[in-house]
Amino acid sequence: MADSFGPMRDEDADGGVVGMGPEGGSPRKEPIRVLVVDDHALFRRGLEIVLAAEEDIQVVGEAGDGAEAVDKAADLLPDIVLMDVRMPRRGGIEACTSIKEVAPSAKIIMLTISDEEADLYDAIKAGATGYLLKEISTDEVATAIRAVADGQSQISPSMASKLLTEFKSMIQRTDERRLVPAPRLTDRELEVLKLVATGMNNRDIAKELFISENTVKNHVRNILEKLQLHSRMEAVVYAMREKILEIR
Repeated sequence: MADSFGPMRDEDADGGVVGMGPEGGSPRKEPIRVLVVDDHALFRRGLEIVLAAEEDIQVVGEAGDGAEAVDKAADLLPDIVLMDVRMPRRGGIEACTSIKEVAPSAKIIMLTISDEEADLYDAIKAGATGYLLKEISTDEVATAIRAVADGQSQISPSMASKLLTEFKSMIQRTDERRLVPAPRLTDRELEVLKLVATGMNNRDIAKELFISENTVKNHVRNILEKLQLHSRMEAVVYAMREKILEIR
């Protein structure tokens, strides 16, 4: 498939977007239902044409801004919302929280030209599970949609390195003692969290700790509930902030 958005500038070891392990899941029988949100009609149309070639992905609707995206998400209940960051009326990051309220099962991928660390970090806090730059190839868009639908988090490599830099700064800014103690995790949960934060998927964690994938999945669910987090990506933020995972 030809590239519509230009080549990826930075690559990870495998040459693709940086992802974090899935929550686990079985092969999907129904196509992944996608809502495309961008204020440029030509770009929306281009994405629809590209994704129409993928048998397991179906574009079910489109929106031109964040406000319209919230309404469409409530009506269509898509699996994935592919959304720009900066749009008129209501931006993508601001719309994230509302979309999660009206369509809790929808997973949001920001697809944007913005390579600013603040936008990336705000998107994660707002509930996005992917952040991709529009320079990525068309193949990588479809791959990222499948990965996020399966429970992974996806970040363009150049943004992943900026995210680590932001984590380091955040840790330095929060070295003072917290007034409210962090929720207590069991020793096993801390082990699992540390492995999640290194990017391991459930299967690899199970092998590392000699436990079943089901047990790993239960631990991850308990960790997220205790810490009041919504995704593995937020768990990485927490692990680094609390110095559970050391950044060198």
